[in-house]
Amino acid sequence: MAQSVSTISVDGEVLRPLHLSVKDIEKLHPVELKAKDKAGKEHTYRGAMLASVLDSAGVTLGADLRGENLAKYVSIKAVDGYEVLFSLVEVDPEFSSQQVLLATMVDGNPLPPGEGPFRIVAPQEKKPTRWIRAIVSIQVKSARK
Repeated sequence: MAQSVSTISVDGEVLRPLHLSVKDIEKLHPVELKAKDKAGKEHTYRGAMLASVLDSAGVTLGADLRGENLAKYVSIKAVDGYEVLFSLVEVDPEFSSQQVLLATMVDGNPLPPGEGPFRIVAPQEKKPTRWIRAIVSIQVKSARK
């Protein structure tokens, strides 16, 4: 049975480690995206772009994302131990048109138990295998270490 989490940690290779609540996420340039779930049903998800969350933690993005920073990635873990990875280049809007949302709401409501309060939504992916639910941590790491 999944536990309930009220905050998400953002740490690792960041300038400012963070513990964010749903209210904190809503303050980070809220975005709504339409996406189809694995059953093909369209939903409207609301939250903050993962790049905005990383930027608030002082992660190297944009014009400064070059050299050894190109070997950095984001490890996202769920309460049940499930883990997915995204490279920084995949989530940075200056490098990729892929949208990766840290969602807190679906169809105007908080994410349901077992799915929230935080989840990733990546609408451009052909399979939603990285749409991780019940997230407890986001860590920035380097593949060079």
